[in-house]
Amino acid sequence: MPIYEYQCAACGKIVEKWQKFSEAPLTVCPQCGGSLEKLISACSFHLKGSGWYVNDYAGKSPSTGNPEAPKETTGATAAKDGDKAEAASPPKIK
Repeated sequence: MPIYEYQCAACGKIVEKWQKFSEAPLTVCPQCGGSLEKLISACSFHLKGSGWYVNDYAGKSPSTGNPEAPKETTGATAAKDGDKAEAASPPKIK
């Protein structure tokens, strides 16, 4: 179950509550009876260790496997790739 945080508009108290997704959000401050607003909190979930995409695969170049390698995207390379694509496609019949 997620933990939701609410802040009272009147007294400023922050309330944490374990709630199901299906439960209605809290609306009344338990301390002063003021109205509560739901806060957006940072997630503390982290994927640690090996075997995760972030650790082992993200940012690696498919050809070299080196994440630090600069990618080459020059106009000449793009033109060569475009020529190959045109040469490989069959002629259109009119």
